[in-house]
Amino acid sequence: MPVQVDFDTIPELFLNLTEKYKLTGKTAFAYKPESSKPYETIDWDTFTEDVYALAAYYLDMGVGKGDRVAILSENRYEWSLMDIAAQLIGAVNVSLYSTLPVNQCEYILKDSGSKLFLVSTGIQLKKAIEAKPNCHDILQVIAFDEPKVASLMEHEYVVLFRDVIEKGKTLQKKYEKKLAAESVSVTRDDLATLIYTSGTTGEPKGVMLTHNNIVSNVKAAHQVLTIGDNDRTLSFLPLCHSFERIGGYYAMLAAGAEIYYAESVDTVSKNLVEAKPTVVVSVPRLFEKIYNLILKSVEEGNDTKKKIFNWSLNVGKKHAAGKRGLVSLQKILADKLVFDKLKQRTGGRVSLFVSGGAALPAEIGTFFESAGLKITEGYGLTETTPVISVNPFGRERYGTVGYIIPGVTVAIQSVENNTIIGELSGDDYPSNLTTGSGEILCKGPNVMKGYWRKEKATKEVIDEDGWFHTGDIGRFVDGYLQITDRLKHMIVNAGGKNIYPGPIEDSLKSSMYIDQCVILGEGQTYMAALIVPDFDMLKSHTAQNQISYNEQSELLSHPDILKLFDKELKELNKNLASHEKVRQFRLLPEAFTVETGELTPTLKVKRRIIEERYKELIGQIYKEAGAEA
Repeated sequence: MPVQVDFDTIPELFLNLTEKYKLTGKTAFAYKPESSKPYETIDWDTFTEDVYALAAYYLDMGVGKGDRVAILSENRYEWSLMDIAAQLIGAVNVSLYSTLPVNQCEYILKDSGSKLFLVSTGIQLKKAIEAKPNCHDILQVIAFDEPKVASLMEHEYVVLFRDVIEKGKTLQKKYEKKLAAESVSVTRDDLATLIYTSGTTGEPKGVMLTHNNIVSNVKAAHQVLTIGDNDRTLSFLPLCHSFERIGGYYAMLAAGAEIYYAESVDTVSKNLVEAKPTVVVSVPRLFEKIYNLILKSVEEGNDTKKKIFNWSLNVGKKHAAGKRGLVSLQKILADKLVFDKLKQRTGGRVSLFVSGGAALPAEIGTFFESAGLKITEGYGLTETTPVISVNPFGRERYGTVGYIIPGVTVAIQSVENNTIIGELSGDDYPSNLTTGSGEILCKGPNVMKGYWRKEKATKEVIDEDGWFHTGDIGRFVDGYLQITDRLKHMIVNAGGKNIYPGPIEDSLKSSMYIDQCVILGEGQTYMAALIVPDFDMLKSHTAQNQISYNEQSELLSHPDILKLFDKELKELNKNLASHEKVRQFRLLPEAFTVETGELTPTLKVKRRIIEERYKELIGQIYKEAGAEA
């Protein structure tokens, strides 16, 4: 669906939307003032007034075009104010993950040379105060919430956001002409944001995204997705990540859709029911959790419940495959018996799920489609703003990431000899191009300007012909792009075979008993896995099978549980090549988390960290006598 207004820059998007929705009472955002209270809405006129007040304050603080303004905050209304006010005067948004420790915050603030630092809670304010002495460019720290610890406000450079807005309102007249001039002076090629890659290795790099990078991606997304001003989204993925920034924020603004903010990542299931969104942008982890909860419910049920579920799922698959007649009547019954309950868990109004950030297991995509809840999966990187491809709605092919978006070109480059073995543009469809596997290269208006102050690193990923090297391995299948894995994740076993762990891990995670896993085998004669069990499912299994234990930790070495996982792996191994089969495993007591450093803020596994942390355990796996080669 076309965007609501035409625009070439983010300031133009804001100004034109403001004009379109002026005095209409149209909701722009909504938030929960308290967990026990209902959502409160904010209309476009209020948003506009607040943006101009904050932009005037920025100018009064000496912040101008090209200057960096940093933010350390969870998703909330103030985040959007901070961003649009900065864009309006040509300043650059520098976003930090709210989970970052002080030393990483300090690195980004110093590297970006940010002048202002906006923070959300008292926890984030404490980080800012600790980092401030070494961040000499920071003029002021602006706190959204008044901290419970009063001493945090005793620093002369700390001010409250509400006071900033009030002061900004008194400054609007003074800066009225300057604001108008600055907003129209922003060009497509101007820098809009620095998004620092969390990365699984090395220090963060600031990805420079221009207004044209963002605008071209938003407009391309609107050519392939149907989103309008009657839609509503629930925002919970970090706004400092490019996927949520474009898909869950700018694309929603361009559609005139309402943005409801989740209270936190932990309250998403509750907020889905309260907000009743029509569009949900998420990573596969949400869908995996919903899927496993349903399987758990079925597993705990009686034989009749299991038969009804399996029958309904089979009917759903037939209906999704296009079968009608009797199947259509059966689908109505299947919805009432099973699938309507799932839809209510998501608020009852979702018409579009968008998945990105990691590969969506095909089994989960098929399950949701069978329930009548299609998931449109996309693919991209921060450096590509981020979307490269999207599965066409109604023609999804699960296990792929869809068609290349309009205006973008993708090539597959041989890993062996660096030759291009296939190339396809988003404007070339329909296409049935099929190629072998290789590194995915991208070219188009979505490719970043480069890495902030890192010319060498930029040249390492953008070659002389303008191709951005994604580091991902993939291929084309009938015009659909299929991702195999990350190039740097490739495992070379003792026999010299190249093995990509991603698809194997996705296969293992389709088991209801497996929450997380990491595949091992570099230089070894067989594959092994570190597995974090789904302990809720294990407890259900032990209850049903009268397996006794005292502590949860006992399950990790319980003979009956080990037999259960051995059986699961043997079943999953049937779909794997001989050299890919997982021969050994160990169960881990704790999940991989961002806080423990084993996951990036976007929930990608940091393999090197995990391999180092469990070095001794991994050594035991491969020392075990009699291991099957």
